[in-house]
Amino acid sequence: MDFFKGAFMNAATGLMEQMTRTPIIPNSLALWGLGQMGLAIKGPDGLLVIDPCLTDVVRERFGDFWVRGYPPPMQPGDLKGVTYLMASHEHLDHFDPTTLGPAAAASPAARMVAPGWCADLLPEAGISADRFLVPPALQPITLPGTSARLTAVPAAHYDLIHDEQKGHRWLGYIIEWNGVTVYHAGDTIIYKGYMEMMRGLPTPDVALIPANGRDWYREVDIGATGNLMPEEAAYLARELGWGMVILGHNDLYPNNAIPMANLAGAMERYAPRQRYKIMQPGELVYVVK
Repeated sequence: MDFFKGAFMNAATGLMEQMTRTPIIPNSLALWGLGQMGLAIKGPDGLLVIDPCLTDVVRERFGDFWVRGYPPPMQPGDLKGVTYLMASHEHLDHFDPTTLGPAAAASPAARMVAPGWCADLLPEAGISADRFLVPPALQPITLPGTSARLTAVPAAHYDLIHDEQKGHRWLGYIIEWNGVTVYHAGDTIIYKGYMEMMRGLPTPDVALIPANGRDWYREVDIGATGNLMPEEAAYLARELGWGMVILGHNDLYPNNAIPMANLAGAMERYAPRQRYKIMQPGELVYVVK
């Protein structure tokens, strides 16, 4: 399996144009990092955009502590020709109505995939209920109109939360498409049964995982729910045999991040032969299986 990194493409040169014109050969997928846990995945018959947060919505609603660390790599209204908009859960940096609304308008045929807990947020994003799809947990489905096979994976941020009507509150997604398997973990920590569950699912060729850690200050003083520690991220990749790990959720908000050197150090110590990457906003990684 080879990974070809494309040149950084900023908004001025047209990230959406690059997505549109990038060809998809057999046994490949094109992935673009959008910052935080934002990811665009292009396959042979569609474009999926997961957890895009392309505005300063968190700062606008919760104060200057949550200022973005960099401009968005593209504008929400630039997301044209999207097949599915997806969110892992309802937190604003994953389900951003000020991103999803213009994106849904720019891609009127796109459907929205998210946990049932996001249903009440659809009106604010201007997305009608008939465009909304709640995937069943651990039951693979083929996304209509594509050949992408989707498995929703329960996540714990920090706890597994399940409601009879709404389903699991936090989700990750395993996407099997064109011979390549991608795991978008959403926000999660390792919980009881997680390792066993993941061993029973398709092994990712690429896994985007949240690795900004957690600590008392962020949990109690600023009210930020954390994620995997760097050591845990390295352990997961090593124990589960993942192909390449993308270490995410550690760039958009400088006040809710840890030094990138901590991530590199953990990988060097606990998984020295593991392929890993920290994607820059707008960067393309082309995956060939």
